[in-house]
Amino acid sequence: MEIIELLLDEENEEAGIDAISIVSSPAIESNFLAFKSQEIKFAKVDDEKRILMGAALIPNKPIYRKDEKKEYYVYFSADTVRKASELFFMNGNQNNTTLEHNMELNGLTVVESWIVEGEQDKSRMYGLDVPVGTWMVSMKVNNDEVWNDYVKEDKVKGFSIEGYFADKANIKASVEDVAEKEAEEKIEQIRNLFKKKSLN
Repeated sequence: MEIIELLLDEENEEAGIDAISIVSSPAIESNFLAFKSQEIKFAKVDDEKRILMGAALIPNKPIYRKDEKKEYYVYFSADTVRKASELFFMNGNQNNTTLEHNMELNGLTVVESWIVEGEQDKSRMYGLDVPVGTWMVSMKVNNDEVWNDYVKEDKVKGFSIEGYFADKANIKASVEDVAEKEAEEKIEQIRNLFKKKSLN
């Protein structure tokens, strides 16, 4: 079965993570990412402060995909995870949250973000066993309905990202197409120079 690396297409202004959703069953799923059925859950760090903590993106984790044409796996490198986490804040998306990727929510904000660097990571204090390179977030929930009806009732159990990524094969093909076009243009310019010389 094919395994495809997903990347940030830096030429595409829409690339990156637009929002973080709170979901009942999170996992990384497609080029437009909606995470469902991932093992990593979030922890209620502080009921009084209404803080949730969990993994937003895990590096090198094979994620099963199936579309009309084929079955395959996708994954993100540690470098892509880091870049995506940075771009999320650079684009000012820390207040963009949804419920189950369907309903936009107000009053939820990512207030802390870090990449797990080693075994002594803060996430271990809360029983979250994630690999090095994982993008962790803490989210403040200032929405009574979400906290009381979803978090306290255990209807949501983890984070799931929403965003746009490209697969490595498509980016490589696109780069090769551009390089080929540029080479053809240069050859045409050289031909035109020779034509002008011979006319002179």
